[in-house]
Amino acid sequence: VQLQASGGGLVQAGGSLRLSCAASGTIFSVSTMGWYRQAPGKQRELVAADTSGGSTNYADSVKGRFTISRDNAGNTVYLDMNSLKPEDTAMYYCFGRIGPRDYWGQGTQVTVSS
Repeated sequence: VQLQASGGGLVQAGGSLRLSCAASGTIFSVSTMGWYRQAPGKQRELVAADTSGGSTNYADSVKGRFTISRDNAGNTVYLDMNSLKPEDTAMYYCFGRIGPRDYWGQGTQVTVSS
């Protein structure tokens, strides 16, 4: 199983980006998919997650600005990021849970300039 993340980049404060993460390989059912981020010198934090049942949860710092969604097959997860702030600058990692195991993407850098 591989997760391929894309969509990061450099954007000005107030701008938007869309991250994508596609799971491939031998996949029967991906339950939860989501995104973590890690800024330099900080701990990795959960940004948003989406369960196969349709429930979502977000970090307080991104509520109302970020939206997580999945495609119909449930193997691709998106993160729409609006009203970006310099403090959103981080490496963003996607993950997907298959059975008891979490699989991770390679990370995509998001940089928000002030």
